[in-house]
Amino acid sequence: MKILVVRFSSIGDIVLTTPIIRCIKQQLKDVELHFITKQKFVTVIEHNPYVDKLYTVKDSLSEIIPKLKAEDYDYIIDLHHNLRTLKLKSALGKKSFSFDKLNFKKFLIVNFKINKLPNKHIVDRYFETLDFIGVKNDNKGLDYFIGEKDKMDTSTYLPAAFQNGYNALVVGGSYFTKQIPLNKLKEICTNSSLPLVLLGGKEDRVIAEQVQQLFQDKTINLCGNLSLNQSASIIQQCNTVITSDTGLMHIAAAYKKDIISLWGNTIPEFGMGPYLAGNNSQLLEVKNLSCRPCSKLGYRKCPKGHFKCMNDIDVTTTRF
Repeated sequence: MKILVVRFSSIGDIVLTTPIIRCIKQQLKDVELHFITKQKFVTVIEHNPYVDKLYTVKDSLSEIIPKLKAEDYDYIIDLHHNLRTLKLKSALGKKSFSFDKLNFKKFLIVNFKINKLPNKHIVDRYFETLDFIGVKNDNKGLDYFIGEKDKMDTSTYLPAAFQNGYNALVVGGSYFTKQIPLNKLKEICTNSSLPLVLLGGKEDRVIAEQVQQLFQDKTINLCGNLSLNQSASIIQQCNTVITSDTGLMHIAAAYKKDIISLWGNTIPEFGMGPYLAGNNSQLLEVKNLSCRPCSKLGYRKCPKGHFKCMNDIDVTTTRF
């Protein structure tokens, strides 16, 4: 049997497909599993030992469709389910099974605050797509694999103050309304019992530098200095991860870390909270805020101007 699993983006969403990949390979006899994603996300999945062949798309599907046709798949598992995957499935002409993204129910809760969403994590809903072949969730959580070249030796890379343990603080986020604001980053640093490694991209350097200037003996700013997999290695070796709703949050869950997650405009009810993370993990959010959720993804600025969904989160009573 030959199966193609489709998930084009993004970091966290791809990590959330890893139980599907593992269980297909472990539960089906003589199955060959292929995966397709966008080229820019290849590092998320390229070291996964359960993927027999990895295909990537850079610009257009037309560049890869002839190769996929030649594979002659038995089934296509579509865990992205958009117009692009519809085009792909139509071109390949093979039996396919698509994940229900519940877009209408998300529309209801975002626009009318009517919650018809199932009380079920997206991983468990992914597995519903596999009912036809009898693959079941092994409840072992997420996977994240990195190559040897990206494994960080923290004993030499981090200062002496970090050698007895450290927390990881994820500064960035895909949208402003998902990001932890500066005032909360300061409170987190004040409250942390351990020194903190600040993680994020190049675009997060400025705010991370402001934090580091205030907490010079307690923080090290690595924003923009590490690859994704190097950041994953730092997370793998830390004590606790403090983060917003980000891809690194899901990577931390794959390593079974205790996660303190701060939720801004998005909500855990979308089904994408930390999956089977450490036992001491906590979700911090402002409940019953009339404007929340304002989007299933996020915005470049708070539509209301007050950003209460993040600014009103109380982190002072949380110990980490």
